[in-house]
Amino acid sequence: MQPIVPVSAFNDNYIWVWNEGSSNQAVVVDPGDAAPVIAYLEKQGLTLHAILITHHHNDHTGGIDDLLALATKHGWQVPVFGPKNSRITQITDALSEGESIQIFDQRVEVINLPGHTLDHIGFYCADQEALFCGDTLFRAGCGRLFEGSPEQMFQSLARLMELPADTKVFAAHEYTLSNLAFAQAAEPENLAVKAAVEHDKAKRENNMPTLPSTLSQEREINPFLRTTSPSLITTVQQEAERLGNMDHLPSTAVEVFAFLREWKNRF
Repeated sequence: MQPIVPVSAFNDNYIWVWNEGSSNQAVVVDPGDAAPVIAYLEKQGLTLHAILITHHHNDHTGGIDDLLALATKHGWQVPVFGPKNSRITQITDALSEGESIQIFDQRVEVINLPGHTLDHIGFYCADQEALFCGDTLFRAGCGRLFEGSPEQMFQSLARLMELPADTKVFAAHEYTLSNLAFAQAAEPENLAVKAAVEHDKAKRENNMPTLPSTLSQEREINPFLRTTSPSLITTVQQEAERLGNMDHLPSTAVEVFAFLREWKNRF
C-alpha cells in the first residue's frame, strides 16, 4: 500500500495526497487551496504527478491554477482528471462511469455519483483499497443535495456500497462529529454509533483526522445507508408526525433517505 495523507485546508476540508513512494511523485485529490499542498510537496520533496477532481465546487478546485503554475515552473507534465460535462475548465482528461485511468502502476476506476452536484464522480483503486468520493459519502453522513435529487444521491450511495467492504473512504471533509450527533438522533439505540462517537471524539481532541472510514463501518453507523433499519424508520416517522406537515409518512428506503437529508439540513 502507498501512503495517502490528508492535507488540511479551510475550516474542515481534506486534500488527499497519494504518495507513490519510490519515485517521490504524488497525486493530489480535490485541491481547493494550493498553498498547503505546495508546502507539503516541498517539505516532502515530492513531484506533482496528477490532479484528481471529483466535482466543480470551488473548495475542491480553487487551487488547480496555482498547482499547474508550479508544474510549469518545474517542467512537470500534470494531467487534470475530472468529470465530463463539468464547468471545470482546467480538466485535461474528462471522465465518466466505466472509464479508468492509470495512476502510477495502478488502475483507478471512475464512478458517476450525481446528487451533491450533477457532475460528481468518484475514483476507486482496488489495489489501494481506496475510494476518493469527494462530497458524496462522509463518515456517518452524506453530502447536501445542491443539484441532484434524493433518488440520485440514494442510487449513488448504493453504487458505492457495491464496492468491497474493506474499501477505505477518503472523504473531503471533517464533518464526523456533527454527522454522528445526527446519527444518534436518527437511531438512538445504535450501539455502533455510540462507540464511534467515543472513538472519534478522542481522535479530534488529539487533533487527529477521523478519516478514512471504511464501507463496512459506514454500514453500521451511517443513517443514510441504513434506510431499511426498523429502528431508524420508526424514528423518522415519529419526527415526521411531530412536524405534522406530511400527508404520507416515509416508508420506502428512498422516502426515508429524502426525509433524513432534509432533517439533517436543519439539524
